[in-house]
This record gives sequence, C-alpha cells and structure tokens, in this order.
Amino acid sequence: MKAVVINEYGNNDVINLIERDIPQPAAGEILVKVYTAGVNPVDWRIRSGAGARFGLTLPIPLGSEIAGVVEKLGDSVSGFKPGDAVYGKIRTGGFAEYAIAQVEDVALKPQQLDYIQAAAIPLAALTAWQGMFDSGKLTSGQRILITGASGGVGSLAVQLAKAKGAYVIGTASGRNKSFVEQLGVDEFVDYTGEKLADKVSDVDLVFDTVGGETYLQAFSVLKAGGYFVTAVEFPTEEQRNTYGDHLARVFCKSDPDDLAAISALVDSQQLVPHIATVLPLSEVKQALELSETRRTRGKIVLQIAADQN
Repeated sequence: MKAVVINEYGNNDVINLIERDIPQPAAGEILVKVYTAGVNPVDWRIRSGAGARFGLTLPIPLGSEIAGVVEKLGDSVSGFKPGDAVYGKIRTGGFAEYAIAQVEDVALKPQQLDYIQAAAIPLAALTAWQGMFDSGKLTSGQRILITGASGGVGSLAVQLAKAKGAYVIGTASGRNKSFVEQLGVDEFVDYTGEKLADKVSDVDLVFDTVGGETYLQAFSVLKAGGYFVTAVEFPTEEQRNTYGDHLARVFCKSDPDDLAAISALVDSQQLVPHIATVLPLSEVKQALELSETRRTRGKIVLQIAADQN
C-alpha cells in the first residue's frame, strides 16, 4: 500500500510517499481502508519536529484524521463490521491506503456526509469541542472570541459555539468576512486591519487557532476570571503563573462520546464541514504547504481511494 512517512524531522523535503505492507489489526483495533484524510496543522508540526514532544518515534507515518470503510476487525472488537463506513481521529498513519484505528478512535460516518466532507470533521471538531467545552467551560449566553474563524478548526468551532447558544466573535482576513458571517458569528474582526483590543472586550473565553501575534493580542480582551484556550501555542511559564488553570493548551484526544455528540449535530445540520481544497495523496507536500499558510477557507482533504462505492 502507499503511505506517507518521515524518517527525519524537517521541511517538506523529508516527506516520503512509499510502498509498505498493509498492517494487520491487533486486539481492540480496526483496519480501515482509507478513502479520504483530513490535513491538519498537527501534521506539519510533527514533520517539523514536534513528533518527539507527542511521544512518537521515527520513522513516523503521518495523518491523524480519516474517513473510509472497515476492512478487518481485530479480536475483541464489537460494534463494527467489515464494510461499515467510519470516520475518526487516529494517533498517526492516516495518509495511507490503509490505517489502523483503535476501536474508540472511530464512529459510524454520518449518512448525509460523503467521504470528503467526513474527513473534515473528527480531529478538527474534537479539538474545538474539547477546547471550548471541556477546557474553556463555555456555556449558553457567554461571549467567545474565536481566532482563525475561517479555518478548518475555527469554522467548526463557530458552529459548535453557536449550537451551544454562545455569542460568537470571529477573526479572519477581510476576504473571508462573508464566509465567516455565513457560519453564524455575531461579530467579525478583520485581523489584517483592526486591532483586537479596539474592537473586542470582556469575553468569557478566547479560543485561539492561530497563535503568534494574534495569540498575544487576545489576552487583552479576556474578562477577569475568563478562560483562554489555544489549539496551537504553548503558553509560557509566566502566562501560566498569571492565569493558572484558566489558561490551557488543548490536545485533541479520541473520545467516542464526544464524537457521537458531534455526529448528532451533523445529523441535525447544525454542523456543516466546509472544504477548502481536495488533493490526491501524491500531492501531500502541496497540501501541507497550504495548511502552513494558515490562509485556507475550511479544510484541506486528501483523496486516497478513487472508488468509493
């Protein structure tokens, strides 16, 4: 089978598309024939050197978000059968024709989503869900600032926050204003021409998907006692000392209950994935380059299997 693997850390020059044996599922595992895979910042962060921080060992197969069909079950697996359409977040190895998933990593794919749409949901939505609701304690009626509201995580975060009943302020570039407003934000801030502190104040939660200067500016709009959650930055010791447990870096984890709740919102059409571009597996380097620009509108998806009948 074809798979994307890195043998060392670096830029896209370390990306290898290789042939390797199809893995076999152990007890509690599922072999998935991958039709599509979502591309996320975590993929190029691992490539660039974060793999060690995440507990991975070289060589590392890339890809953490998949949609496809159950090919084979390991021992002691229940709730799935070969041929089931599934989607989910796996630890690694999703940029491949076949991938191994733990049974708790995947759920049945919502019927109304095709495989391209399904690959845009699990990791991104789990990141937003766990960041806003678990770490950020977001409740109905609260004010939330979502940075990077047009991106793969941000566009889902806006919809999830609105479904919760929050008042949502979203940042993006001016060219994405209409798109972000269509997602349902109550206020829009063009980060390219407006300072956050001039437009926003007293938010209960900042959910940051951008990092950098935007991350630093966003502290100024947080109300006393508010929560600040970032999906991309690593808070400094000084910041942690200042904000304590009200400042968190969210690390997305597999959770079947969270994924089931997300699937229910998809089924009720309260959560709709938006696709920026679809590329073949052979163009994985271009996909990662696009992701690194942080300028995409929605999700980048790799199409791996042509036959999805």
